Amino acid sequence: MKLKTKNLLTLAELSPKEFLGLIDNAIKLKNELKKEVAKPILKNKTLTMIFQKPSTRTRVSFEIGMYQLGGYSINLSSNDMQLSRGESIEDTAKTLSRYTDCIMARVYDHKLLEKLSQHASVPVINGLSDSYHPCQILADFMTIKEKKGKLKGLKIAWIGDGNNVCNSMIYGASLSGISMSIATPKGFEPDKNVLKEAKKSTKIELTSDPFIAVKNADVVVTDTYSSIHNNDPKRIKKFLPKFQVNSKLMKGAKKNAIFMHCLPAKRDQEVTSSVIDGPQSVIWDEAENRLHSQKALLVALIHG
Repeated sequence: MKLKTKNLLTLAELSPKEFLGLIDNAIKLKNELKKEVAKPILKNKTLTMIFQKPSTRTRVSFEIGMYQLGGYSINLSSNDMQLSRGESIEDTAKTLSRYTDCIMARVYDHKLLEKLSQHASVPVINGLSDSYHPCQILADFMTIKEKKGKLKGLKIAWIGDGNNVCNSMIYGASLSGISMSIATPKGFEPDKNVLKEAKKSTKIELTSDPFIAVKNADVVVTDTYSSIHNNDPKRIKKFLPKFQVNSKLMKGAKKNAIFMHCLPAKRDQEVTSSVIDGPQSVIWDEAENRLHSQKALLVALIHG
């Protein structure tokens, strides 16, 4: 499958058909890997990865994914590059485009990704920014489809901070026909422009009551209240205990609801260990699916 977009920075670049096609292809690639019939689709292709932030799942899944597809990946921290000495992002983009087939960047400021993609002649993937995390959502919706057998008509309850993951999940919901109910403290709502755009395609509700959000939910999702660049204890207190996902809150969702978290988790902060390790949790399948969904994305962007 070939995508119309050169880059994936938010998910808004995709059509519903493309989004769902990526998920279906990810499931196909996963099955082929399990059956040991995977093909080196990206033989001799190279992915350059730029990291401003620490990474476990993003780095490992992209690196192993390229290897399984027959390609090669290069890992660069910002300190390894001339960026740290003042070289412009424009010159960096043009230089890397002469060497590599695709660039994945995990950064703080989303504007850096936008500038990188504008000046690179090869595809650019957002591996996480302060505004969006599209690769996580591809894995999440792949996991939901595996567990529920469908996407359209389901309901996701998001509990906690309306952050970068939430923003991309809203786009994912709008592309798949899933509705969302988002419970956040006042002042921690998701991006207004993302909400405005998504509401054209699906039902998105905002509330300050987690129990209202989880009512009739098929999927309950949360994320850490603190981030790599924001770990203020005063901020965290605004979420606890009201916005913690615990057994009592999970009982307010459907009996067969699943729990998801992009990880890393602050156990017994945004979610209790009894939930994250409980029978409704699918976090390890979700984490594994980063590998398969990103392979599907790489194939679509590089191979077409």
